[in-house]
Amino acid sequence: MTTRHFIIATAGHVDHGKSALIKALTGIDPDRLPEEKKRQITIDLGFAALNITAPNGEKIQASIIDVPGHEDFVRNMIAGVGSIDLALFVVAADDGWMPQSEEHLQILYYLGVQRAVIALTKSDLGRVDVVTNQIREQLTDTPFTGAPIVPISVRTGTGIEDLVSTLTSQLARTEPQRDIRKPRLFIDRVFTLRGIGTVATGTLTGGSLRRGQQIIVYPTNFEARIRSIQSHGHEMEVAQPGMRTAISLPELRVDQIKRGDVVTLPSQGAPSSTLTVLVEKSSRPKGDKTVSHPLKNGLSLYVHHGTSRIAARVKVRDNALAPGKVKIAHLKLASPIFAFVGDRFVVRDSSERHTIAGGIVLDPDGNKESLTSNVAVDDVDSLVRAALARQRFARRESLLTKSRFSTDEISEALTSLEKSGEIVVRQQIAADSKFWRKLHAQAIGLIDATHKANPERGGVELNELRSALRIQDSELLESLITDLCERDFLRKGSIIARISHRPRLPIHLQPPEKQIRDALTGQPFDPPSRKAIESDPQAQKVLRFLIENGDVTELASDVVLLRENFESMKSQVAEFISKNGPATVSELRQALGSSRRVMVPLLERLDRGGVTRRVGDKRTLCKIRSL
Repeated sequence: MTTRHFIIATAGHVDHGKSALIKALTGIDPDRLPEEKKRQITIDLGFAALNITAPNGEKIQASIIDVPGHEDFVRNMIAGVGSIDLALFVVAADDGWMPQSEEHLQILYYLGVQRAVIALTKSDLGRVDVVTNQIREQLTDTPFTGAPIVPISVRTGTGIEDLVSTLTSQLARTEPQRDIRKPRLFIDRVFTLRGIGTVATGTLTGGSLRRGQQIIVYPTNFEARIRSIQSHGHEMEVAQPGMRTAISLPELRVDQIKRGDVVTLPSQGAPSSTLTVLVEKSSRPKGDKTVSHPLKNGLSLYVHHGTSRIAARVKVRDNALAPGKVKIAHLKLASPIFAFVGDRFVVRDSSERHTIAGGIVLDPDGNKESLTSNVAVDDVDSLVRAALARQRFARRESLLTKSRFSTDEISEALTSLEKSGEIVVRQQIAADSKFWRKLHAQAIGLIDATHKANPERGGVELNELRSALRIQDSELLESLITDLCERDFLRKGSIIARISHRPRLPIHLQPPEKQIRDALTGQPFDPPSRKAIESDPQAQKVLRFLIENGDVTELASDVVLLRENFESMKSQVAEFISKNGPATVSELRQALGSSRRVMVPLLERLDRGGVTRRVGDKRTLCKIRSL
């Protein structure tokens, strides 16, 4: 039977017994730093494993992250609760609900945590009923309204088994984190071990990491190979989502990576310094002045995402965000982060004394256009529609790369939305249907206008079409051409035209046509130069028409022949060599009454066509084939 993996993080006010509780549950003291031992408070993150068995016999390993409760270390607390499945919220019976209880509750809410178990510690000191009622009141209208409250005492051991049973019951009903093949390891510790080298640890989400796998560290862009993987001291080949994971990266120095960096795969996109987000400002607690103060446009603040903490400036639509409201905002970060659509984050003020807002990422690359607050980030169809409305089109393989949906889920959404007519999928391009219809109509209009204005032309050059439609992406152009050619259009080399189009010269261009034909007929094997023939724009149009229509053969940039004259010269060259043997350019020129200007490109054309072959300075005859 496989083991299910989950992440639990503590939360609660300082000195309410979080670390002691973890030691009672697991036998591991999460306070590892000498300063923590000296001050008897948690300063940084601590870690332990709780191995339990569900009622159905299923094995569960819960990695517990112990976070600081002191207000001075809230930044460290947030780094520990970014990717958790369950909060172990600790409230002491002697103190009851305290300021950091409230701030930690807001942080859990902003990060989208949906499950919690409340440990009412120090229950041996009394006041259990009073504090239980207080907790229930504080949790009203939050995701944890019905969360179980378990009175415990680490000193006496009372309630520990009940707490383990409650945690087991909660996790047994929780779905493990999904593997969408987009792993992200949010680094929270980096250190060096003798004989192993640099080690990075964190909580793995979104996909698996394998020993020997090539990874990249963002935002530094350092690439390395994973030499080994551990979880709670056990070696493994593969780490799964929901695991506390330690990876050895001996190719990197310990000073090249840090807390806040993200380990991922090179094909998963890149970090960005701009985010478009949906930001929410809580209205509780009512008496907190920082909460009642609006989140103003242009405010400097800190954004906590994953294990990172980044200085930023916020631009809010309509200039400000009042308590209890939700708005779209634009975040300009001091350094890039590797965020996905749907990621949660917390906002704290520039003094780092108050948690003032939270939110969810709508666009990890910060495009401010075509975004509305009703985009459902947990619905892949909604995200595909929004992304294509914003971008107009995208390559299928790059669409929603930085999202919490797998490639298969995105592909299924594309198929469904195409069937409903909301988007268009052509080859490897997916496009917003309105954009595609407009582009399609513009292309048809341009082709038809060209046929009308210049009926002598075979069609529109693809480069001309690309320029007129301002298409920079070659795949988009190819998809458009393919779509047109499935209906009423035909592609001939680098030209596209309506199938029904037959090139013809308008009446006013017929006199220049006669002049050109006369010029090319007067001296059939040594006609005037192209420059002399194209004496004006009208003559240029006519000559182009004759070349595209096959009436004139272009030998070189300045040498053209009537088609029948070219065929005659080809036959005479073949006949001369057949009778007289290999011949030089000069001999052939004299035999045909031509000039070197014409004969050299003619023979090069015959060489390419397999009529003649050059040997030294002479031409020999090959098997004649059509040119």
